Amino acid sequence: MLHTKNIRFHYDTKNAFIIPDVNLARGENLLVLGHSGSGKTTFLNILGGLLEPHGGDLRLGNTELYKLKGAELDKFRGKNIGMIFQKPHILAPLTVKENLQLANYLSGAKPYDMDEILSDLNILDKKNSKISQLSEGEAQRVSIARALVNHPKLILADEPTASLDDANAERVIQLLKKQAEKLNSILIVVTHDQRVKNHFTNQMTVGKQ
Repeated sequence: MLHTKNIRFHYDTKNAFIIPDVNLARGENLLVLGHSGSGKTTFLNILGGLLEPHGGDLRLGNTELYKLKGAELDKFRGKNIGMIFQKPHILAPLTVKENLQLANYLSGAKPYDMDEILSDLNILDKKNSKISQLSEGEAQRVSIARALVNHPKLILADEPTASLDDANAERVIQLLKKQAEKLNSILIVVTHDQRVKNHFTNQMTVGKQ
């Protein structure tokens, strides 16, 4: 389902990232470890169609991601890839429902029952609340719901536990794994948080040359 080979990227000629090949089937998950500046987020952005690599192949299903350009790439990404950023990418003036509807509309994907996702994340009662009225933890769960609302084939999470205490870090990781299993999606988490290691048997490390 997700296959990468010989992915290459550098911001300058002296600092090239070492990115191992990835081969994952639907329902599998992967933890990507590395210290700050090692290229974890860069790798995640490449997988998510946000940053074109300087070489190599990346295929999701039967689609070679970087052969798509412009609006075609945006539409494919919206339908098939759910990204959970370290800081929630949601619109504070809108309600929870409106944020999820917007994500669905922009992707062109068919509408799904958002109530089920919000219920699973224990924020169904916040459906008509504005983001500005939510706690930080609730806003984070809305960010997760937004990533899941189109039933993506690939879920990417960037440092989802970095600012959390042990109990909430455990809760978020279990939540992500449960939702990925429910949707039969690939889950990739990138982090430097060593607490997460025990939750994933499939792990890789990225770094620089």
